[in-house]
Amino acid sequence: MTTPRTPLPENVLRNFFTKEGTLKHLPAQLKKKLIVLEYLAAGLEPGRSYAEAEINAYIKRFDEDYATIRREWIIHRFMHREQDIYTLNPPEQWTRWDELQ
Repeated sequence: MTTPRTPLPENVLRNFFTKEGTLKHLPAQLKKKLIVLEYLAAGLEPGRSYAEAEINAYIKRFDEDYATIRREWIIHRFMHREQDIYTLNPPEQWTRWDELQ
């Protein structure tokens, strides 16, 4: 059984994304960073395997620094990487912003 996700705070997304939908910059504060990472990960298909080039192209729609976003997804368990193949982890494995102090 999956844990229901808390809706993402719109004010954080408004502060870090342009009206066109691109990322202004990745937040330094962990809680806000996790909100942004979750928002970006929500556009990926659960259970699907992605080649590194596909993940890079997806991230580039939001930010040119695809390597940082990719790395942050791995660090915070949004994604799993095995030999340049990326898969989205179940949300239960993600580092949860709504459980941080």
